[in-house]
Amino acid sequence: QVQLAESGGGSVQAGGSLRLSCAASGYTYWPYCMGWFRQAPGKKREGVAAINTNGRTIYADSVKGRFTISQDYAVNTLYLQMNSLKPEDTALYYCAADLYRLCPYSDYVPPEPFFVYWGQGTQVTVSS
Repeated sequence: QVQLAESGGGSVQAGGSLRLSCAASGYTYWPYCMGWFRQAPGKKREGVAAINTNGRTIYADSVKGRFTISQDYAVNTLYLQMNSLKPEDTALYYCAADLYRLCPYSDYVPPEPFFVYWGQGTQVTVSS
């Protein structure tokens, strides 16, 4: 059973940085496509970034140039480096994975139903 565990959330002031981590376990091969999503209070969950096993990355327009998704196979961890944070980045952040399929789109993060496995989330709060 694949398990994903996020960490690294917290409270920061606008303009600050945070690095989220997602520790993955319970699989034989690293998932083909992994992603980060977020959900703000009263809003739908939205895709933030995704990455394939070949290293190709995809970002939502709202975070391009500020967030960087990466993965380290040696420590079975997915990361999201978030710089120049804004109050509108405040949300519960989730990581997600699909074991067998590459992220299918080049211009946007795959929708929620594409991903089979999900973590429990880590809270990010950005104050102005």
